[in-house]
Amino acid sequence: MKDFGQRMRFLGFSIFLNSAANALTISTNLGSAVWTGSSVNLASWIHVPLGTTMFIYGIVITIMNQLFLGRFDRRRFVSNILYIIPFSYLVEWIGYFWNWLGVGQLGLPARIIIDIIGLTGVAFAVSIYQRCNIIMHPNDDLSYIIRFRFLHGSSIIAQWASYLPPVTIIVLSYLATGQLHAIGFGTIWALVTQGAVMGWADVHVFPRLKHHVDI
Repeated sequence: MKDFGQRMRFLGFSIFLNSAANALTISTNLGSAVWTGSSVNLASWIHVPLGTTMFIYGIVITIMNQLFLGRFDRRRFVSNILYIIPFSYLVEWIGYFWNWLGVGQLGLPARIIIDIIGLTGVAFAVSIYQRCNIIMHPNDDLSYIIRFRFLHGSSIIAQWASYLPPVTIIVLSYLATGQLHAIGFGTIWALVTQGAVMGWADVHVFPRLKHHVDI
């Protein structure tokens, strides 16, 4: 029971960290993590607010996760939905705060540093709530399922494999609108580093928090 309470506290912290860090990368306008960037482009394409777009997108990935598991996992299904409800709208609302602070108007060197900080925060948050494994964002649950069901725990390869859906959305959005949003330096940085940073965080960020694998 004590262990579960500790995991719940870590979970709450990670949801806020993940939301704030993702919103920060969007505000820099230098490129976000691949999933976030694809959500921003999808929202622009279908003309739906970002929070709602991220919520609907999350439901689709939740269903995909069930297919990859090869069975209906009710706990995991509910878990994914419970995560995306606060996260999707927190990203949008916290983004307004970063914009109010003027993050997007800072000079290029400052925005590069802030973008890297935001992307590092995203990787740390994912590592924390994957280890908690109470509720999880469906996008990262997809990586988690691939990592432990098919790739013997490799965080780097699993991260790359899970990027196929968002990259597809980015390409389709660009073909439909001729525009790209939240894609740039930060996206490349995330593609190259996020899996490795997550692996580092598993060991060094709150090291007493261990993986609770259930697949």
